[in-house]
Amino acid sequence: MDELQTSNIKPPNNYQTPNEKLQISNFKPQKVYDIRERLLIFSKRILQICKLLPRIPECDGIRKQLASAGTSIGANFEEADGAITKKDFINKVAIARKEAKETKYWLQIINSIYFDNTRLSEDIRESEELISILSAIIRNCGIKTRT
Repeated sequence: MDELQTSNIKPPNNYQTPNEKLQISNFKPQKVYDIRERLLIFSKRILQICKLLPRIPECDGIRKQLASAGTSIGANFEEADGAITKKDFINKVAIARKEAKETKYWLQIINSIYFDNTRLSEDIRESEELISILSAIIRNCGIKTRT
């Protein structure tokens, strides 16, 4: 279950030009209902996507931002699990939700520029589902959220 579908993914070489489109197999996530497991799988997938971005100056900042935001969703959710107060719990889940929204943003950017426009659609959909789940958790604590 921890195995991600990456057997056909090859990182681009360092000499790839910006106009070359990356090849990545379509990601078909298995339905995982444990939020922690789902966030872990998503984090690993984001790191794989970061490896596929071209090694050009324009992508360096995007790669760092995407890796940071995409992996901090799960990290903040784990911190929420260890929260002592309800306020702290809500704050950590809200931060995880913000990071999920940022991750979606970066995925949309790179999907239209460096990947075939449909290649990351499942990853974008997964980020949207994670945003919805985290929003529901916050709402269930009695806080209003915008989607």
